Amino acid sequence: MICGLLGRKLGHSYSPQIHQELGNYSYQLFEKEPEELEDFLRHGGFSGVNVTIPYKKDVIPLLDELSPTAREIGSVNTILRRPDGSLYGHNTDYYGFTSLVKKSGVSVDGKKVLVLGSGGTSNMAVKALENLGARVIVISRRGPNHYGNLELHQNAAVIVNTTPVGMYPNTGAAPLNLKSFPRLEGVLDVVYNPARTQLLLEAEALGLPHENGLWMLVAQAKEAAECFTGHSICDSEIARIHHKLSGQMQNIVLIGMPGCGKSTIASLLAEKLGRKQVDLDAEVEAAAGKSIPEIFAQEGEDAFRDWETKVLEHYGKQSSLILPTGGGCVTRQRNYPLLHQNGTIFWLKRNLSLLPTEGRPLSQRSRVQDLYAARKSLYSAFADEVVDNNGTPEETLRQILSYLEAQP
Repeated sequence: MICGLLGRKLGHSYSPQIHQELGNYSYQLFEKEPEELEDFLRHGGFSGVNVTIPYKKDVIPLLDELSPTAREIGSVNTILRRPDGSLYGHNTDYYGFTSLVKKSGVSVDGKKVLVLGSGGTSNMAVKALENLGARVIVISRRGPNHYGNLELHQNAAVIVNTTPVGMYPNTGAAPLNLKSFPRLEGVLDVVYNPARTQLLLEAEALGLPHENGLWMLVAQAKEAAECFTGHSICDSEIARIHHKLSGQMQNIVLIGMPGCGKSTIASLLAEKLGRKQVDLDAEVEAAAGKSIPEIFAQEGEDAFRDWETKVLEHYGKQSSLILPTGGGCVTRQRNYPLLHQNGTIFWLKRNLSLLPTEGRPLSQRSRVQDLYAARKSLYSAFADEVVDNNGTPEETLRQILSYLEAQP
């Protein structure tokens, strides 16, 4: 059985990995131009395909039958080739999104929900939310409800983003400011890369329940796999695959005082997990064209911090990396979202008496105790988890891996 994902420019997709977990069938990526669409659907030789941007509506005239869900939404993301050769269109995004809402714990029944965007994903989300009892308002660039009159909707309880704003590689942008909605109870974003869009980072800072779109991606794939194979799949598979994929996608970020062992632990993590370790100090030196001591001597600490932030901006948005940071990266608050958007941040704590100072400009210039006193609260604010690094490196490694495994 040959299945796959149909789109125009697919790039890197997690769908093959998800479907490998769900069933014993081939799952390929089919990149097709618009003029190739009809021939592929008629003679492509596939058993079933998922459909992504920009073809979720374009395929409809080429299909022989639609499911009630696909017909109601006006969008197809799953196509089956039936034994007689006819093509049947369904929409599993509806199931995936509904599952996401339930997983988030955000109540929408009877609540005013703003759906950002007016495309195919928006149409699906609106139908799902209405069927869950929500009072839905669509916010788009044009029409009666738009980004210029959001003050009319300050009483919204839930916001759902269905736009690509904030998605990799254009991270750091948000479609609106959550502080404008004082009665907000939860935020959902269908984007899953990065793990925390700027919108979700704002929700996190406000203490609001929030979820990205990875659960939806896995859940819709589960229903698609059931369509492909004709066999039911236990719902627990959604949580298992989500946990596995989420852990693989996020960076592991190490922060802490200069000389606390970040590079050593990063090397162990890279070897254990088969991930790439990025030497961020070396990347700063490459970007600046000089050594770190030379940057401090010739340009000063502020210039060094500027170079550091540029490097963190580049690598922080990527996935599956091991990132041991410089000891002072926490002195710039703007570095936090760069690291946290797609990473779990571990603060490695080590006794100050064990910290070396040779070749470290700030450690030589200031007493280590004074440096730590100035940074202690900053490390704490950045960290998702504090790790004692006074034992063996292997003990520290086990602490980090145990924390990661326990994450939902």
